[in-house]
Amino acid sequence: MVTKNSQSYFREVEKSHRNYTAALKRASSRQAVMNLYWKHKRQHEALLRKHLRDEMLEIVQLKKKFN
Repeated sequence: MVTKNSQSYFREVEKSHRNYTAALKRASSRQAVMNLYWKHKRQHEALLRKHLRDEMLEIVQLKKKFN
């Protein structure tokens, strides 16, 4: 099921990947490439944490309807 939360997450991931790809093309050293990767990884992890937190809130709201 694709919710507004999921759509927002996918848009943010797509935006992150576009920025990452563009930055990789501009990288001028091996260290710069690795720094970009680690930054991108942290950003991805933060987006996923936020997405999962938001999904859990949606689940809690749905569960309240059944009580």
